[in-house]
Amino acid sequence: MQVKVLDYGFDEEKELNYVKYRVIDIDSISQKKLMDELEEETEIISGELVLTVYFEKEYFPFGSQEATIRMDDFIAREEIEMTVFLSGVLED
Repeated sequence: MQVKVLDYGFDEEKELNYVKYRVIDIDSISQKKLMDELEEETEIISGELVLTVYFEKEYFPFGSQEATIRMDDFIAREEIEMTVFLSGVLED
């Protein structure tokens, strides 16, 4: 399984920050399990699972001043953390 950050920012309608992830290299059974188990927004686009997570301002992983300076590091860390989280969901 590979997780990549597709997009991040602020959703005006929901008034929350968000991170959108693309989850690839998983089979359709695992995709379905994640869609059923996760509370976050999930959808299949072109055969790939897309997951959108909303954050309050204080929990947004890219909201700090340091993140703006070292964004690549923060994105890589977020991808690793989401991979570990999703792997745990699939193991249950």
